[in-house]
Amino acid sequence: MTPATDLGEGLRPSYPARSDHAFVTLVTNADYALGARALARSIRLTNTPADIVVLHTGGVAADALAPLREFGCRLVETDLLPLSDGFNERHARRNVHDQVPFTKGRKPAFHSPLDNFCKLRLWQLTAYRRCVFIDADAIVLKNIDRLFQYPEFAAAPNVYESLADFHRLNSGVFVAEPSTATFAAMLDKLDAPGAFWPRTDQTFLQTFFPDWHGLPVTMNMLQYVWFNLPELWDWSSICILHYQYEKPWEQDHPRAERLRPLIDLWFAYLSGEAIPDLATLANPVRS
Repeated sequence: MTPATDLGEGLRPSYPARSDHAFVTLVTNADYALGARALARSIRLTNTPADIVVLHTGGVAADALAPLREFGCRLVETDLLPLSDGFNERHARRNVHDQVPFTKGRKPAFHSPLDNFCKLRLWQLTAYRRCVFIDADAIVLKNIDRLFQYPEFAAAPNVYESLADFHRLNSGVFVAEPSTATFAAMLDKLDAPGAFWPRTDQTFLQTFFPDWHGLPVTMNMLQYVWFNLPELWDWSSICILHYQYEKPWEQDHPRAERLRPLIDLWFAYLSGEAIPDLATLANPVRS
């Protein structure tokens, strides 16, 4: 069966869909384009037949995106969402970070909260029956095609400090079913009068899908688990490693030494050189 065409308003694909399933990521600047290179390589190494779709905003230069073609990525230029001026002002970086400061980690300077809402464009990718979204600051460590069998909306819990966070989802990895009707309903709820989403897309998606299905934490292992909850860390079971807060490509970030094994692994996937056998990696020391 030839996949359908998705030419939703605000999307400009580089070529038609080649599969009816896709891994989708979002690139909004050169930093995340670099992250997407490591992610795309890691997905390709799993021998998946699914498409890799890179949604990218106009703020990303062509030369930053060019390396992604090596991995056969389907580039989809993406407009920002048609949101009100009031919404944009409430969710500007200075307001989000002032009203709901990040106290457990440090977001890098290139983090722009408003860009996060472009993830919702995934629901316009109606050429696909099911999509798995993965943030560009993550890598895939083994084949995860079984995620396409999960229902909408499925995500892993936001566990990185304590098990008390199991009730909160993390939107760095999720399973969704594209639908123009769902996308329209999202826009209506997203930009309701006075609406403010303190953790942007993450807060919105948990509100829009209150009965979300839980994925195993191994499908979105957050890097702080390495030192906060080492008893949860087992290289043999981790499928997706997500570098939340500080990014592995940042120079000398505050937790670089504590996360050195994870950073070294990310650089191996970026270069494609000396990618280790996970079975040879040591788990963190448990206190």
